[in-house]
Amino acid sequence: MTNLDECKIVTLARIVDPTRGALTVTEQGRDVPFDIRRAYWIYDVPSGESRGGHAHKELRQLLVAISGSFKVVLDNGKERREIMLNHPWQGLLIVPGVWRTLEDFSSGAVCLCLASEHYDEDEYIRDYAEFKTLYSE
Repeated sequence: MTNLDECKIVTLARIVDPTRGALTVTEQGRDVPFDIRRAYWIYDVPSGESRGGHAHKELRQLLVAISGSFKVVLDNGKERREIMLNHPWQGLLIVPGVWRTLEDFSSGAVCLCLASEHYDEDEYIRDYAEFKTLYSE
């Protein structure tokens, strides 16, 4: 069973200039503890809808609310934890063996995902009963 404490908030570099705005930087090997093989973003999620609803076998992710906010529900088969992402200078590191669901997207929310692996459908566990069998012991 994966320890949910392995999923944690990572604070990214934040540079603020009162006259020009803010900039956040993340670098592979510094802030992101894995090689980034894929990046994608989720946006225009209709009110009341969720995303995710799966786990990964090996893939690690860093999720960042680059605009707006959303809740991430983490589940290791025994316990659940909810984390609100609402700062573009913070990311949530999610390790393999954790079921994740993204919920309660605010209007205009954008979720950036940095992933450790290229897309591979065989890497996903999309059935919660199968997930519990594999990871909750």
